[in-house]
Amino acid sequence: MKQIFVIGIGSGDPDHLTVAAIRAIEQVDVFFVIDKGEATRELVGHRRAICERYATAKPYRVVQIDDPPRDRDSAAYADAVRVWHDARTERLRRAIDEELAPEESGAVLVWGDPSLYDSTLRVLDRVATRVSEPFAVAVIPGVTSLSELAARHGIPLNAVGGSVLITTGRRLAASGMPAGVDDVVVMLDGKCSFAAVDEDVDIYWGANLGTDGERLVAGRLVDVADDVRRVREDVAREQGWVMDVYLLRRRAND
Repeated sequence: MKQIFVIGIGSGDPDHLTVAAIRAIEQVDVFFVIDKGEATRELVGHRRAICERYATAKPYRVVQIDDPPRDRDSAAYADAVRVWHDARTERLRRAIDEELAPEESGAVLVWGDPSLYDSTLRVLDRVATRVSEPFAVAVIPGVTSLSELAARHGIPLNAVGGSVLITTGRRLAASGMPAGVDDVVVMLDGKCSFAAVDEDVDIYWGANLGTDGERLVAGRLVDVADDVRRVREDVAREQGWVMDVYLLRRRAND
């Protein structure tokens, strides 16, 4: 039976790979690399560099899959994601059917960890119902951007005995800081939704963590919000892509 590894590769630093991830990579015959276009070509380069560094046990092939376009401005967000997932499913189905021989192992290298705001496992569930031959899936966890953010700022993500909420920029913009939660991690925020938060909070922000272009900003939100926006714009202009994540932490009453 064909084997598909879904391997978390961390947030950019090749040293973030776990021993389990390296051992899985050594078994792979075909790496399926999803190319999102020129703006994120560096991310494809990171994946290829990981293959060159760790896939040394046997020959391997790299199959590049062009990512289908996605409507990010649609008001019907869930419908737009569903259409995008359907298109990505068909492209990955075709690649697995045509490029992976029986008894071979393939892999998808996932930025961060496959369990956190990544569509690979959902797409593979759909692919499994459409391929001509069945395949098994093995998931290898990776270092998340949340872990890297906390490490780079030298902070824990939670207060003593406290909760942490992981959410998106879209939801933060709609609802603000939730009641009863003092620590909120925000991902997928291309519109700087933190600017609408009107509470007294600290922000710990990072972009392109684990890469040579990593940038960090921290401080009282009201004091550094403009700095975050400026640095984010600089990263986008200089590198052509931005993956950022941040922690909002309510400040204790003085």
